[in-house]
Amino acid sequence: MDETLQFLEKTLQEPKPGLDAQLEMMPHPRPGHKLYSEVEDTCVKAGVLILLYPWKEKLHIVFTRRTDRVDFHQAQISFPGGRKEEDESFKEAALREAHEEVNISPDSVRILGELTPLFVPPSNYCIYPVVAVTDERPDFQPSELEVAEVIEIPLDHLLDPENIRREMWHYKGADLEVPFYSFEGDHIWGATAMILAELLELLKGFMDK
Repeated sequence: MDETLQFLEKTLQEPKPGLDAQLEMMPHPRPGHKLYSEVEDTCVKAGVLILLYPWKEKLHIVFTRRTDRVDFHQAQISFPGGRKEEDESFKEAALREAHEEVNISPDSVRILGELTPLFVPPSNYCIYPVVAVTDERPDFQPSELEVAEVIEIPLDHLLDPENIRREMWHYKGADLEVPFYSFEGDHIWGATAMILAELLELLKGFMDK
């Protein structure tokens, strides 16, 4: 585990695959193709936390299933996080929101680096992913308003290409080809899958060593 995290921390400081990796998990057709850099002045900015932690002798990543009461992407699986306040950095926003949503203590978190931001056209959000680690599994306590379920997925499951699926969905009146990560009947797709794809692309470099 330590070697994996050391490799990831080092790689996060180097040039990243960015959009090329994100596009591998993009639904088709996507409503808009603008880069975050094209809308940075007008989009709503948010920080999300990609938290890795040891549990049951494996590295895991925590996700949340959103409730039906949030403003956007109801019932979808996402990373903990949310809108950045004016006086915050993206790291501070990700840590604050993760604490509010699932009780991850900011003091227990070590930041490894950041991934490439992603623009989400349906909600006009620019998402800034922050990658971090804790030494042990947090005491997750989901917010009743925002989090319907905490979902913990082993990193090696996500790295296994056998767990990537593609299906045709009829979604909000349109037919979409949707790539997703499959885990125990759950589908991780959309912006979350696109962000995750870049992280996993970085880690493939370690797995291929």
